[in-house]
Amino acid sequence: MSELGRVVVVGGGPGGYEAALVAAQLGAEVTVVHDDGPGGAAVLTDAVPSKTLIAVAETMSVMDSAAELGVRLPVPAGAMTPDPEPGHRPSRSTGVDLAAVNRRVHDLARAQSQDIENRLLAEGVRMLRGTGRLGGPGEVAVRDGSGEQRVLRADTVLLATGARPRELPDAPCDGERVLTWKQLYGLPSLPERLVVVGSGVTGAEFASAYDALGAGVVLVSSRDVVLPGEDPDAAAVLQDVFRRRGMQVMNRSRARSVRRDRDGVVVVLEDGRTVEGSHCLLAVGSVPNTDGLGLDRAGVRRTGGGHVQVDRVSRTSVPGVYAAGDCTGVHALASVAAMQGRIAMRHALGDAVVPLDLRTVAASVFTSPEIATVGWSQREIDAGQVPAKAVKLPLSTNPRAKMLGIRDGFVKVFRGARTGEVLGAVVVAPRASELIFPLTLAVQHRLTVDDVARAFTVYPSLSGSLAEAARRRQSPDPDCCSNVSA
Repeated sequence: MSELGRVVVVGGGPGGYEAALVAAQLGAEVTVVHDDGPGGAAVLTDAVPSKTLIAVAETMSVMDSAAELGVRLPVPAGAMTPDPEPGHRPSRSTGVDLAAVNRRVHDLARAQSQDIENRLLAEGVRMLRGTGRLGGPGEVAVRDGSGEQRVLRADTVLLATGARPRELPDAPCDGERVLTWKQLYGLPSLPERLVVVGSGVTGAEFASAYDALGAGVVLVSSRDVVLPGEDPDAAAVLQDVFRRRGMQVMNRSRARSVRRDRDGVVVVLEDGRTVEGSHCLLAVGSVPNTDGLGLDRAGVRRTGGGHVQVDRVSRTSVPGVYAAGDCTGVHALASVAAMQGRIAMRHALGDAVVPLDLRTVAASVFTSPEIATVGWSQREIDAGQVPAKAVKLPLSTNPRAKMLGIRDGFVKVFRGARTGEVLGAVVVAPRASELIFPLTLAVQHRLTVDDVARAFTVYPSLSGSLAEAARRRQSPDPDCCSNVSA
């Protein structure tokens, strides 16, 4: 046995496999117990598949705007309808083979899973297929697919069991017409009219993607605006883009039930209205996979929502037991899960560790355009939680954006009212997930807006707007965003 002891990781997602890699590199004896393949849901049914689908949708969006840039595609006579009915896409000269797209989605997911497994095996990590649960002190009981059970001794246990899509009691998912986001990749053809229930990140991403792919989309939102948890200016831009493209967005509309109706579905709203479609996607949140893990018997505390309670170094209430990822409810991002797992192992095995700081987490919504954020938010600043000023620049004035035909989007930077530090940022643009990185570095390393402003940017470039926002002391439009100082 290794001098650093035995580590058992339950779950093969980003929190689990990143923890296993760190533990193995530090010299521990590591076993990963997984039930759906290395990479977990993030690789096999969630982040990798959805972003692969979205990449295809992004290509379709570029092709749709080709004529604006002077590119001529062959268009059959009468192919385009000038005024599509809301929720119905106009016909177009290009199309998508969804079955082929989904085959590619599955192939890429399997390839990524295999790459992860190869890396783990190369580091000496043992892989066991099955389900794990906490047994007695220092024990993990593992049951494989045949029902056989074995007990693993462990000095350190990491739980990284993830989460699953939430379903509504009166909206049974059948995998054919009423679907969760895990079941979308089995569709043989593009839905004629997809009703998306839920306007959070998952709902908005799939609504945006299927709209770009050519499906008619109806987005049912229980809130006043799509993406209620995101920056309000960013959400307003996205909602405007959705409607301008012909998507039907139904705000303040809560779904009560979904039923099959011949070759389609009927979504019944709380106020009695109905929405008909060919398919329905339920995107109403997730449920942590924490039942059946022996947590209560072992003394591991959970929240009211069932998530494992952890501190900033991923410790649970039981010594030697850590947790990472969506099962903790800290932040439903693969990057956060991976960081939690790495921090947990470094802490458990005595290596130097920096506790998790959610203020430095960069997040992105992969819609078209994308929305990326880091640090303090507009709502927190407006509420007076931190003295700060905001500068917002529209992308429409950026020369590279003009060249690319980009009209929607902006860069918003929050700076400390006294210190000038970059406290947060919002970017709404194509590939905003890439553009946010310099501002993430600024937030993490407490750079000032002057530090960012003095850095060279390429001309012309979209990133030039990041430096330009740092150089501004106020927005071009004084009413475009809030300035709060104390």
